[in-house]
Amino acid sequence: MVDLFLNRVLVENNSDQDELNTEREIIGILENRIILLFFASMDCEKCHKFVPVLNNFFKRLKDPAYIEYPKLLALIYVSLDESEEQQERFLKEMHEKMLFLTFDDPYRKELQSIFKVKDVPSVVVLRPDGSVLSPNAVHDIHRLGTSCFHSWQESAEIVERTFMLNEEFDDLNLRSATDPVRRLKYKTEDDKRRKRWWKLWGKEDGSGEKEKDETLGDRRKEPDKGTWRKR
Repeated sequence: MVDLFLNRVLVENNSDQDELNTEREIIGILENRIILLFFASMDCEKCHKFVPVLNNFFKRLKDPAYIEYPKLLALIYVSLDESEEQQERFLKEMHEKMLFLTFDDPYRKELQSIFKVKDVPSVVVLRPDGSVLSPNAVHDIHRLGTSCFHSWQESAEIVERTFMLNEEFDDLNLRSATDPVRRLKYKTEDDKRRKRWWKLWGKEDGSGEKEKDETLGDRRKEPDKGTWRKR
């Protein structure tokens, strides 16, 4: 799946429209995820009606306000608009975490041909390996809501993690597919070492200090016997 977008520029639909254009950034945002390719256009009335439904679907799976751990999901808008102005206007209606291809990227039309998209709106659902889970999930998203994601997840055999993923970090340069595992491992080891240290420290503060005080007291009670010098 990642290979499908390597050497391409994906843009985040936030106010800054941050570009993801390095191999590391693309892998960090797409690896081991179910990918939704949303084909639509500004002049399509059905697309306008579907966008709020898709936004709500995506938000409930990714937004920390609704879910503790974001799901392994990425949403990419593949514009079939006739002008860049139309695309920009339509993007304002979509979720800020959505990704999109720039209007001048001919790969938009190529993707439409690869997945044989004829009608809009269309949501092509892909496994992490790039194979198709659903050629058009618009009806399922309308009817089942977030429940259909769990079916896709089981079918794709994706292992869900119970800690924050690397995509939640603002600094893309620090992202790594193994960062969360490494942080969890080190945190667990640090906790164990800290408990052992406090346990030892508690013993020293208790019996250790008491033994030191008793030894010093005994020394004070003993008379000075002087030093014997051999003549």
